[in-house]
Amino acid sequence: MTDFIEIERHPLNPFLPSNAKILFLGSFPPPKSRWCMDFYYPNFINDHWRIEGEVFFGDKNHFVDLKKKSFKKNEIMDFLNEKGIAFYDTASAVRRLKENASDKFLEIVKATDIHALLRQIPECRAIAATGEKATQTICDYFKINELPAVGGSVAIPGYEGLRLYRLPSSSRAYPLAFEKKVEAYRAFFKEQFIL
Repeated sequence: MTDFIEIERHPLNPFLPSNAKILFLGSFPPPKSRWCMDFYYPNFINDHWRIEGEVFFGDKNHFVDLKKKSFKKNEIMDFLNEKGIAFYDTASAVRRLKENASDKFLEIVKATDIHALLRQIPECRAIAATGEKATQTICDYFKINELPAVGGSVAIPGYEGLRLYRLPSSSRAYPLAFEKKVEAYRAFFKEQFIL
């Protein structure tokens, strides 16, 4: 059945500030029809940038352009460069088994070469996975036998001091209150001395 489903290549380049201490890895961007900007977490109803706005500025709309129903991409990129926060995804090619953004219907055709990303950001000390599929893909990649619990972390073999953290998904489909997601992200950023 999957022979007839087109393979989608990742539409964005990795965002890798040279000072990156943290690498966020999601699963894969949603279909372009759901984008409000050309950057990570582009779906206006995904709360990733609202969570970061609340954590760092006490304002969930800090990175939101309410008039345009979009996010402030340039402000986000400046902020990430300043803080040393990198972004990419765990898949560089996928098949969408259904025309939606659900990880459940995402078949990974080609996993990301995470070692290659880490070589470009030598100061990185934490990989933050956003959601179960991303966490599972990273664990498979590094041959980690047990997924960390949401809010938990595990050491990454072969890298001294580098840990994988599992954060709650910022998708509104993930059944956790916005405030609880903010708490989990805030605790993570504090532990990384970014906050």
